[in-house]
Amino acid sequence: MSDLRAAYARCRALNARHGRTFYLATRLLPPSQRPAVHALYGFARLADEIVDSGAATDPAADLDALERLLADELAGRRTGHPVLTALADTARRHRIDPVLFTDFLASMRMDLHVTEYASFAELDRYVHGSAAVIGLQLLPVFGTVAPPAHAEPAAAALGRAFQLTNFLRDIGEDLDRGRVYLPMDVLSAHDVDRDLLAWSRRTGRPDQRIRRAVRHVMAVTLATYREAEGGIKLLQPPARPCVRTALVLYRDILEQIAAADYNVLDKRVVVPRTRRAAVALPGLFSALAARAGSGRLAWNRPDENR
Repeated sequence: MSDLRAAYARCRALNARHGRTFYLATRLLPPSQRPAVHALYGFARLADEIVDSGAATDPAADLDALERLLADELAGRRTGHPVLTALADTARRHRIDPVLFTDFLASMRMDLHVTEYASFAELDRYVHGSAAVIGLQLLPVFGTVAPPAHAEPAAAALGRAFQLTNFLRDIGEDLDRGRVYLPMDVLSAHDVDRDLLAWSRRTGRPDQRIRRAVRHVMAVTLATYREAEGGIKLLQPPARPCVRTALVLYRDILEQIAAADYNVLDKRVVVPRTRRAAVALPGLFSALAARAGSGRLAWNRPDENR
């Protein structure tokens, strides 16, 4: 196995282990596109582990070192780091703007010192780098049937929707790390503060004020999914089943939150396996049909040679 192939295999393993819902959706992509998606996931996971695993003695320094290594890889200087090797190869093949990686790392650094956000406008500055740029990174991998700029708003919206969903699902876990991602003005409007969140997390007891705040953020998240959904038709047909499946499965997390009566501080909701299979199977048939009929309307076609 070549070093590059091994690097991509490492990223695939990270995706399969840590991003089960997203990994399931990637199985609907043409095989030629999957390695790039795994590489982008692998890099995001690498940075996330520096920030949140607790293993790093100086996470800020580790993020700086990661950024320097990435710059070396993007400049053609091999570092021997498998995830960065795969990422740099993906960035070159698909002409991904390096600024998107810089913006991502900037948001990861925010997690080291920012513990709450005053409003959605303030939160969105964080979410741009932590999630919207992921959608923009994936766009040249998937390809579009129109000028890419037309698809960029929806691609960024999908990243934001996924991140907001994570915030809602992981309120309790984030609170354990000292962070609150739900905007403070929304919480205050429903008479919720950190002490109330901590009480509910500690006791497992629900509170109507927290329920109302969660419903408020969920409504914003659902609107963001609607914005993102309209962009699926702008993608190359082989990528659409993957993106649609990921969207549906992640949006289903919100349904699970509602089914739990918005009591998510002491538990982590998941989409049942039966539901994941029910969504993925039609997606598989759509993916096979799209692959059979694709290749005639490309605006931009990624380099698929590997």
